[in-house]
Amino acid sequence: MIITKLHKPIFILLLALCMTPFLGAGSALVLGAIFAITLGNPFAELSQKASKVMLKLAVVGLGFAVDFNEVIEVGRSSLVLTIVSITAIIGFGEILTQVFKLNRNTGVLISFGTAICGGSAIAAMAPVIKAKDHEVAVALGIVFLLNGVGLLLFPAIGHYFELTQQQFGLWAALAIHDTSSVVGASATYGAVALSIATTVKLTRAMWIIPYTAVAGVFMRSDEKASIPLFIVGFLLAALINTYMPSFSSTWELINSAAKQLLVVTLFLIGSGLSLSVLKQAGIKPFLMAITLWVIVSSTILLLIIDGFI
Repeated sequence: MIITKLHKPIFILLLALCMTPFLGAGSALVLGAIFAITLGNPFAELSQKASKVMLKLAVVGLGFAVDFNEVIEVGRSSLVLTIVSITAIIGFGEILTQVFKLNRNTGVLISFGTAICGGSAIAAMAPVIKAKDHEVAVALGIVFLLNGVGLLLFPAIGHYFELTQQQFGLWAALAIHDTSSVVGASATYGAVALSIATTVKLTRAMWIIPYTAVAGVFMRSDEKASIPLFIVGFLLAALINTYMPSFSSTWELINSAAKQLLVVTLFLIGSGLSLSVLKQAGIKPFLMAITLWVIVSSTILLLIIDGFI
């Protein structure tokens, strides 16, 4: 068939389109997902490896538009909120795991991913609780799907409730799973929202280490999680941007390139969607993850609107 022969060229053409300013972050993710579902990704393994590296590079590049002092202030001012919210989400996830009679490891991974930062948190927790490959795949698949929904739905909800950019950035960071979707959603809402969301999300991601360490104690695991290097890179970029203002034009250029790299990355992430893994998971993990996410995101939104956080 002609479509089969053009399979790879079409993929490359769409990838090239994502390198232009004509396509936004949300559109790139959806485009990649549609292509994967209808035609299948001809470079699935390469896309998966490349997207992981490119996402980290993009996040580091976005740090060149962030004030380092702001990162410190966000971390300090949100300390209690972070600890309480993460602990509450994980605890509620444990209850829902029992309610839906879900596999324990799968429930823990979904809860941990919802509480902190999606795929990165799941990847860090998996060896600590000795999760099997299919349990990790299910958790990642579900979180990925919800990331796509959040990326498209959150900006619309934000505009409906007339959230300020500050409010939306905070909500996106606390309620959307993965860093990629947090950045993508906030980028479509505005520059201020993007700065706040990225800062809060990556500050929150630092809590992977203490929480996995606690889990390791309870599980009597010898596995240790290490802090993701891209977080260190983001902090260094923010530090450079703050204390080397004479090169501001260079930092702006790097930041612009990082935003475009993010669009390409989201296309690759979307093209990695696998329906086979999601079908294999069954309905229970979906119901548990959706219930947890809806309650968490709705509660945080109400607290932000009412001015409690």
